[in-house]
Amino acid sequence: MTVLDFIHGLSWKDLPDEVRAQARRCLRDLLGVAAGGLGTKMSRIIRDHAAEDFAGDTPLLFDDRRAAPSAAAMAIGISIDSLDGHDGYNPSKGHIGCPLLPALLVFGNQAQVSGEAFLTALVMGYEVGARAAEAQHGTCPDYHTSGSWGAVTAAAAGARLLGLDVDQTRHALGIAEYHGPRSQMMRCIDWPTMVKDGSGWGAMCGVSAVQLARRGFTGAPAITVEDAPEYWQGLGEDWRILRQYFKPYPVCRWAQAPVEGVLALRRAYGLTSVDVDHIEVDSFHEATRLATARPVTTEEAQYSTSFPCAVAMARGGLGPEDLDGPALHDPEILRLSEGLIMAEDAQANAVFPGTRLARVRLVLRDGRVLESDWMRPRWDAEEPPSEAELSRKFHALADPVLGRDRAGAIDAAIARLEEAPLTALTEHLFRAP
Repeated sequence: MTVLDFIHGLSWKDLPDEVRAQARRCLRDLLGVAAGGLGTKMSRIIRDHAAEDFAGDTPLLFDDRRAAPSAAAMAIGISIDSLDGHDGYNPSKGHIGCPLLPALLVFGNQAQVSGEAFLTALVMGYEVGARAAEAQHGTCPDYHTSGSWGAVTAAAAGARLLGLDVDQTRHALGIAEYHGPRSQMMRCIDWPTMVKDGSGWGAMCGVSAVQLARRGFTGAPAITVEDAPEYWQGLGEDWRILRQYFKPYPVCRWAQAPVEGVLALRRAYGLTSVDVDHIEVDSFHEATRLATARPVTTEEAQYSTSFPCAVAMARGGLGPEDLDGPALHDPEILRLSEGLIMAEDAQANAVFPGTRLARVRLVLRDGRVLESDWMRPRWDAEEPPSEAELSRKFHALADPVLGRDRAGAIDAAIARLEEAPLTALTEHLFRAP
């Protein structure tokens, strides 16, 4: 099966039950994270920018305003990215759903598609997005953000939902690949700001590529699609959507194994932060570069290893409320964060990016040193969260922002979306809290 055949030919009846269930889980998780991030400065700025500087008729997510399609997609993607709690894919070192969902919402609403058509396009997008990411990482020496290959992902989704023909689709993918943001991921790791993972810009580029291709603009070929066939095997058989991880904590995935190590030792020995002199972490190179010990912004807190570990030790957990506001000035958290010692480990380096390992030592004030096992982040694809765990995460993020009733209505609409029009869901999405 060619990539173009798969983009337009996949049908809901082709999908195994586990793939259908995973599509609903991914959709709900992304919307929960988007709701949870709504109060961030990053989300507020990008939604104001879209509504005020790009006039149009496309509704914004969880907002009463409208913008041009590409700007709406940018705003949705950046709002999701404003809280680093969305699903991801280890081989891509990034996130497929974040640049994909904006294109689905923009074009699904424009074309007034069915819920089944929307969910099928979502599955297709995860399959194409995973392979586009693998192809780009496998053929390009630089580590680019998710927005780079996410632009191709968004274009594939839009081409399907708007019914572009095969030639138009080919050009849409090429336009998106050519103009996709080849932004440097490690720059944002070293200097965390609101540019983050580039997903919103990728979504904007993908949506624009579809609109241009529909009008006859040319841009083929997408080299990572057409000239890297070894990365495109297994379409319709090997379901990459089932290999997505979910995040229990809204911080970079690279910091989550260290957090698990801290929490495991805290629970096992009944410790509080006052028992701890300092924390030591062994992990892979990239994790050691999440090095902001005294964050001033939530972006710096989310892209840190030391600060989330300090929060986990001081508070026994880690949520959005721990990554902004008063938490950034908590003297006990800052003491532990600034005192944390990071070390690069060859064993952890050897298995990255497929596995993200960390080992934690708590050096106690009484002189004892407690060491964890080698830890992995929770909720990897090999040990996924339960339905109940993901439901609790969604409601923990969405209920305080949208209200329990509205969050529950979104959850219920997703559960039966394949049997309803997309509007059964979007009627709850395109208005302010």
